[in-house]
Amino acid sequence: MSSWNGQGASSTSDTSAARGGYPAEVTDSQTDDIDLERHDGRALDELRPCVFVRDFTEFAAGSVLAVYGRTKVLCTASVDEDVPRWMRGTGRGWVTAEYSLLPGSSPERVSREATRGRQSGRTHEIQRLIGRALRSIIDLEALGERQILIDCDVLQADGGTRTASISGAYVALHDACTRLCLSGVLKDHPVREACGAVSVGIVEAVCMLDLDYVEDSAAEVDLNVVMTSSGRFVEVQGTAEGPPFARSELDEMLNLAELGIGQILQIQNEVLASPPPDRNRAAAI
Repeated sequence: MSSWNGQGASSTSDTSAARGGYPAEVTDSQTDDIDLERHDGRALDELRPCVFVRDFTEFAAGSVLAVYGRTKVLCTASVDEDVPRWMRGTGRGWVTAEYSLLPGSSPERVSREATRGRQSGRTHEIQRLIGRALRSIIDLEALGERQILIDCDVLQADGGTRTASISGAYVALHDACTRLCLSGVLKDHPVREACGAVSVGIVEAVCMLDLDYVEDSAAEVDLNVVMTSSGRFVEVQGTAEGPPFARSELDEMLNLAELGIGQILQIQNEVLASPPPDRNRAAAI
């Protein structure tokens, strides 16, 4: 993947000092006495164990359990032989997504949003993010006038639920489209490239990759990054929870995200190296 080398802000040292950290230009030898060990023992640029369990359930065209450490998201892709009314007659398909935190996914029970009568702003934001990410890598004309509905249900939340949802949903979407091709419904596979996502952030003045809940809740800067396998950005969501961050710190976080997403894409590729099992054949056996 290509790297992005922006120029850092001239006030890097001042910004880092205000955050309580060390200037970006210090040498490696000067940081030997700084404790950079994370609470779970990971290196600063190390992902949590990342797994995609294919065909986790049987009925959706694509079904994947996405695991980022203790975060677990069930991602399914269902095919609807219709499109939203406003797309009928265009010859193009559509991909949309829904997201939810299930009761029991966190230490304190999360109530179902259906019982409240409306979805939260956070849920709407994440759903739109997942949909945008997947539409960026699929040829909607090759999909034809049909819709693929992605459902991301968080079974267990320990930080990074939206990024795990995107990465898992990509695998589920790819399997759903592969099955449409294998069944003869589609002539050409509509997925043009891969897509992955990861969180990065600054915790105690140090940039870290793939934050869990403990780190995310204490982060001074929180960044969610979505990239494609061609090295392009789909989305960069970043917020300073305290002091603003410098351009050089943004560059460092983006480089960490690029490194992590490259590893995630490799894991996805390994999962998708062979086509999904033929369910009709398995049922016959």
